[in-house]
Amino acid sequence: MSTPGPPPPVWGVLLTAGRSTRMGKPKQLLPLGGVPLVRHAALALAGGGHDGLLAVLPPGEVGEGVRAALADLPFAFAVNPDPGRGLLGSFRVAAQTLPPGVAGANFALGDMPFLTPAMHVALVRAFRETGAPAVLARYGDPGGETVGAPPHLLRADLLAELPGLPDADHGPRALVRGHRAQVVTLTFPAEHLLDVDTPEALAQAEARLAGLPSV
Repeated sequence: MSTPGPPPPVWGVLLTAGRSTRMGKPKQLLPLGGVPLVRHAALALAGGGHDGLLAVLPPGEVGEGVRAALADLPFAFAVNPDPGRGLLGSFRVAAQTLPPGVAGANFALGDMPFLTPAMHVALVRAFRETGAPAVLARYGDPGGETVGAPPHLLRADLLAELPGLPDADHGPRALVRGHRAQVVTLTFPAEHLLDVDTPEALAQAEARLAGLPSV
């Protein structure tokens, strides 16, 4: 009787190729708590129990800066040559770069610094236990409304469908809609949802890290 092999790998993917239009300057390397913004999300993903890690970078100087900021972490790197075409392009670059045989990939954004390793562990565990086509995150307080936001863990067959999506789709929403009945959703506290895409949001993040009340 043969011994079962290890389960197919689940990778963590950090998307860092955004153009930072609302910030007014590249945000990936802006300091937050004394380290580059992107490193906060990278550290959470690196502690999330994935079998491999991939970061999708913008081209040029900013991408090289991100690569340097994560050099001590076990990330592979891929470049999105045209970030102006939207977030879906980074999903596609990741799907094309991931090694054969992955079971799925957990996509996180580089500008969400308050995710934790435990949140990623929970998504990977839910995916392993259910085999769902997607495991999604929502954020909110008990009894209140919730908001959907990354990370998004997508099964390998959904990743294969990414090239066929229209460029107008800002992410893999169409894929998820097509499998809505089988999707698993985990809800996390609202405090983890902060997308640092404006100077005001960066100031709010600094205040939170310092233990100060948000303005």
